[in-house]
Amino acid sequence: MGALRLRIAFVVATKDRPAELGRLLLSLAVQERKPDEVIVVDGSEKSVADMIDRPGLSGLSIRYSRCRPPSAARQRNHGIALVSSGIDLIGFLDDDAVLERGAMSRMMDFWEAASIDIGGAQFNMVNHPPIFASALKRLPFVAALGLYSGNPGDVLPSGFQVMVGAVAKTVYVHWLGSGASVWRRTVFAAESFDEWFEGYSYLEDLDFSFRVGRRYRLAVVGGADYKHFPASEGRGGGFNFGRREALNRLYFVTKNPELSRIRCILTLTLRLAISLALAGRERKAYYLARAAGTLIGGAQGLLQFSRREVRP
Repeated sequence: MGALRLRIAFVVATKDRPAELGRLLLSLAVQERKPDEVIVVDGSEKSVADMIDRPGLSGLSIRYSRCRPPSAARQRNHGIALVSSGIDLIGFLDDDAVLERGAMSRMMDFWEAASIDIGGAQFNMVNHPPIFASALKRLPFVAALGLYSGNPGDVLPSGFQVMVGAVAKTVYVHWLGSGASVWRRTVFAAESFDEWFEGYSYLEDLDFSFRVGRRYRLAVVGGADYKHFPASEGRGGGFNFGRREALNRLYFVTKNPELSRIRCILTLTLRLAISLALAGRERKAYYLARAAGTLIGGAQGLLQFSRREVRP
């Protein structure tokens, strides 16, 4: 394995989460197979540079850089540019992720054996949350219209992606989340994160991995386990998330002509109806606000985007 040993760097985009960042870095420090480089890209109001000097991190080679204004897409691109020469793989870890012991060894075992057509691989999220409105998504007419699929890892003509969830063994998919993932460095000669996705940058990982998936195979690696502990303020309130989802989804399908704006609109309408149904059943203002956000974001997207105006 020594002659084949690949070198890996992780880019960690962080913003105003020093405790979460410290927890993530400690989970890297206890790995038997440690990364060769960690680049912390900080978009915080107040610098979190002191977190990289904490006890227990001496075994990690960590570099720190500021990037303002903050954006997950912009910070990742910033970090990619800072990766040292001689690095073969570039990974991304969200600051609210925690790698399980042994995860790095299993991920690197996968890459040491990977064929050249593998472009990206995701760690296995073992605490994946329940799928939103999963019973409604399984209805036959939803699949018949191409609005949803029961195949984990699909990207549908509507521009909606199917979550993978936890896997018992390695599976191959059509998109990857970027919050705990590893990519062949050669991918970045042609691709980068689209900085149109600002701030929280929802769906920037779908957009990036969908483009990479045109030329490479993508995998979720069984046994390379991690947990995601999303901060409560991560997505904002229901209205902000609903608006962002609709607007970003329409942008994604508009820039990829093989996808269908009509089916995207139909699926957003279904999503709006699901939110209204949940608001009535569970008496939660969040779902009503999300429905309003979906409506506003969808209208803004239809007004803002045309196929001639958006470029991949």
